[in-house]
Amino acid sequence: MFTRTISAATAIALITATTASAAGTAFATTDLNLRAGPGPQFEIIDVIDSQDATTVESCVVETNWCKVSYDGTEGWAFGDYLTGQLETPVPVYLPESTIEVQTITYNEANEGNAVAGAVAGGAIAAAALGGPLAIIGGVMLGAGTGANIDPEQTTVTYIRENPIDPVFADGEVVVGAKLQGEAPLVAVPDSPYSYVNLNNTYALVEPASGEIVYILR
Repeated sequence: MFTRTISAATAIALITATTASAAGTAFATTDLNLRAGPGPQFEIIDVIDSQDATTVESCVVETNWCKVSYDGTEGWAFGDYLTGQLETPVPVYLPESTIEVQTITYNEANEGNAVAGAVAGGAIAAAALGGPLAIIGGVMLGAGTGANIDPEQTTVTYIRENPIDPVFADGEVVVGAKLQGEAPLVAVPDSPYSYVNLNNTYALVEPASGEIVYILR
């Protein structure tokens, strides 16, 4: 047994002729969204608790999203926040043969059109969101403090009572990650933090650093 981080570079290195039926156990390094498809625009169907085990079935090399099974639910998790003890290599979908990349608009993502046709012609449909906003670092890369604050109830109530439109960025919304680029942060009255609706997930952010310090579930 050995420990291996599930990353795109690792996945490429693990491609062999015998990986078609291979699988491995991975552990979430933080509370991690389990999504309906391989991208941040897909619906959150569950949350993998930090340090919980999940079975990795396959990974998309280009985007580093992995198809997993967690507590009886199948979905997709961002590989940057999975680390595994693998007895056999994890299979991957080769971009040139099985990935159909489709570009979508924010409105289409909001309307759920990206979910429709997630599997077309035997290919995995992955959305390329692009744009100036990105989510970087986090627990695995050590870019943030990883501090999960306990906000005042008034702060949580204010966010829930004042919804805002979502914006989308590559990567996953986790505590300790940082926003790179322009994000429409909204200040919370009587609080040092602001909030943003990122990939249809509300997150509390430290404005000066752009670090995500709390996620509303």
